[in-house]
Amino acid sequence: MKRINLFLLAAAAIMIVFVFKNIYDKQDQVIYVAINGNDQNTGTKSKPFRTLNKAASEANAGTTVLIRKGNYNEKLVVKHSGTKSKPITFKAYNKEKVVLSGKDLKDVEGDTSLVTINNKNYVTISGLIIQDLSTDLADETVMGIYVTGSSNHITLENNTVQRIETHADDGNGHGIAIYGTGKMKDINILNNTLEDLKLGSSESLVLNGNIDGFTVDNNIVRRSDNIGIDLIGYEGTSNDKKVDYVRNGIVKNNQVYEISSYGNPSYGEDYSAGGIYVDGGKNITIEKNTIYKSDIGIEATSEHVKKYADNIKIINNIIYDNFYTGISIGGYDRDRGGTINSTISQNILYRNDTEGLGGGQLLLQHDTKNNVIERNILSAGPSRIFIANYFTTNQENKLQKNVFHKEKGETGIWIWKEEEYTSFHEFKKASKSDEKSSYLDPRYQNANNYDFRLKKDSPAKKIVD
Repeated sequence: MKRINLFLLAAAAIMIVFVFKNIYDKQDQVIYVAINGNDQNTGTKSKPFRTLNKAASEANAGTTVLIRKGNYNEKLVVKHSGTKSKPITFKAYNKEKVVLSGKDLKDVEGDTSLVTINNKNYVTISGLIIQDLSTDLADETVMGIYVTGSSNHITLENNTVQRIETHADDGNGHGIAIYGTGKMKDINILNNTLEDLKLGSSESLVLNGNIDGFTVDNNIVRRSDNIGIDLIGYEGTSNDKKVDYVRNGIVKNNQVYEISSYGNPSYGEDYSAGGIYVDGGKNITIEKNTIYKSDIGIEATSEHVKKYADNIKIINNIIYDNFYTGISIGGYDRDRGGTINSTISQNILYRNDTEGLGGGQLLLQHDTKNNVIERNILSAGPSRIFIANYFTTNQENKLQKNVFHKEKGETGIWIWKEEEYTSFHEFKKASKSDEKSSYLDPRYQNANNYDFRLKKDSPAKKIVD
């Protein structure tokens, strides 16, 4: 009798292990999709599914969906959440060329996106080419990737988003749009390329609303007709107005270039697109980015009166050959908000204001308070303006240890509280710049080739280091 019981117990134990193993395997499965597949298949490598829709339906927590090469003329809508230990990943198999195309999608009113993540957690989208979605409708917003609701722990990496276009005069389009209607956190946008976008009144890469904690790292954003990277607050995106702003994040190591609103039907002949723009965000660091041949290199302010870009750290960026200005803070008129408690430090601002629009290298506008501007090196562009401050509403801003590039035969211009100075001494006095701010040749290694390292004998080293 005892032997029979032991046998039954052993059999039961084996059965339990088998059941749990099946559950584990199902939760940590790999699903394959291929253009020669069939949705009646099992989703294995030898018998892949045909559609992204089928794969998304089957992809529960712990699933990796591997997509084989080819053109997929369909949308990817993520239908399930992962967990911290069992995320869900959609990725190109072995770096094969996987294209999600919207060329066959017809115009419809509302939001249209090729990849959608709505109220999902622990999801990664990796290695996809997302392209060719366009509209002629003013009331349709087209997007390459759209993340919304209360989605958390989202990673978008190694994707290319291109040719997302609105052709409407008052239209809207985004390459990547993250809209926190509920609370979002841990949003990671890494190593993507966004290019050749027609955006109307919108942005290439945008985080908007209730987003608390994000990283935008090592992306390329280029050749598009409105803002490159935008971090937005106070637009009514969040369901909770008290936290309707992007905060506690970092934008670093990105290359942003050829971003201009000039010729965009929504802007006409205005040069108003920022390469990187903080519009009402808080506690954000922008560092080690390179921005060039755009309208504005980096801008930090708020478009909403009595709202602010607050505690923005703009540090160690290289900003050159931009059309209007290098860095701008403060509202563009008295009906906007401003910039407070922020730091602009150790940036290279070189030959911006190439269109001679009067923005100089550093533009201080309406309602700037308690900001620190220090240890930057500024080389004037064709307008010869270093700092342009056409407002008298700046208060308690500190200028210290900045280096202004002195060039033989050239005159520098500083505009402070609507007064123009061609004497560095008089500007220092008016702006209350510290004694260590200097007007000298910083001696770059090779500025003509955009090598802004300082030579060993540079007199600027002891000032800005």
